[in-house]
Amino acid sequence: MCAKRAQNYDCPVRDVLDRVGDAWSVLVILELSKGNARFNALSRVVGGISPRMLSVTLRHLERDGLVARTVIDVKPPQVDYGLTELGRSLYRAIGALSHWAEQHQPAIRESRTAFDSAQDVAA
Repeated sequence: MCAKRAQNYDCPVRDVLDRVGDAWSVLVILELSKGNARFNALSRVVGGISPRMLSVTLRHLERDGLVARTVIDVKPPQVDYGLTELGRSLYRAIGALSHWAEQHQPAIRESRTAFDSAQDVAA
């Protein structure tokens, strides 16, 4: 069972950032924006996430109304995950951030290298 958050914040920004600021939620939302997926497919494409963390992340996203979990009645049962309308609206905001990150990552890496070099010289 998904553990409830210890704190429900009155501040909407803090409450939402509590979810999307974790290590995996954004990556799962970005992947599900491409279409529904099963657990193992998500596990393969979200690099570095353990099965336990993926399970916890999906439950948190489901609890927050961002992801819908659908059990497909076949033998053995299959589970499909997809973004809800609320999740798709969040993706639109996250998608802009993802696009910005892709465009600006080289400049950020250059800045880090320059900063680290200056720190090494100063030390």
